[in-house]
Amino acid sequence: DYVDRGKQSIETICLLMALKVKHPTQMFMLRGNHECASITRIYGFYDECKRRYSVKMWKLFTDVFNCFPVSAVVGGKIFCTHGGLSPELVSMDQIRALVRPSDVPDTGLFCDLLWSDPEKDMSGWGENDRGVSWTFGADTVEEFLDKQDLDLIARAHQVVEDGYEFFADRGLVTVFSAPNYCGEFDNAGAMMNVSADLLCSFKVLKPVAAAALRALAPRNSGSENSDTRPRSPPPPAVHEQSSPLSP
Repeated sequence: DYVDRGKQSIETICLLMALKVKHPTQMFMLRGNHECASITRIYGFYDECKRRYSVKMWKLFTDVFNCFPVSAVVGGKIFCTHGGLSPELVSMDQIRALVRPSDVPDTGLFCDLLWSDPEKDMSGWGENDRGVSWTFGADTVEEFLDKQDLDLIARAHQVVEDGYEFFADRGLVTVFSAPNYCGEFDNAGAMMNVSADLLCSFKVLKPVAAAALRALAPRNSGSENSDTRPRSPPPPAVHEQSSPLSP
C-alpha cells in the first residue's frame, strides 16, 4: 500500500517509482490491495489526484498499478506478498502465469495474494471479515512452506502493535511500516532487513506521542484491519532487533 494513507500519496509513489527507475535491479515494488482503481476511489488517492492535478493523472497511476508484480521470493526461501496465501495456490508457476496488466479481481488467486489474512486459533481456511478472500491458519502456513521448500512468508496488510509480528511458529511475519497508523493507532512501524545468510533484523520506528500526533494527523478514512472490498466502483526514533528464520 503506497497510496491512500496520508496527504502526500503522490509524493510517496513518485519517489518510489523514481527509485525503481534509478535502481531497476535493486528496487522491487510489490502490489498492495490499495494499488487498485476501486480502492483508491474510496480511500483518498483519487481525491488527492483530482484536487491537486487531474483525474487523468489518477488513471495513469492505476494503469501502472495494474502492471505491478504481486509476489516475490527472496534468497529462494522467503515468499513475499502483500496479503497472504490462497487455497488455489499449488505452484509458484501459477503466480508467474498471472496476466499483467490486470485489475484486481474479486475472487481467485490474484485477489487472495493481496487480501487474505492469517488467523490465530483456527485451522485450514475460513471466511474473512473484510468481505473478500480468506483467512488461513498456522497449519496452512506450515503445509505451504513444506511443499514449496520455503522458510518464511513475509507480508503486510494488517496493523501490528510492535511493527512486526510472527505467526505459525515463525513461519510467517507481518511487517507494517507505518507508525501511528492513520493517526488513529499507537502502533510502532517496522522494516525488515535480510542478510546474505537469511538472518532477519527489524528496524522499529516508535510511535510519537498522541498529543503531538493529533496536531499533524490527516483526516483519512479507515483502518487497514477493517478494509473492505467494493464489488463495484463507488460513485463519481529507531532501534534494531534480530531474529533468525529458524531455531
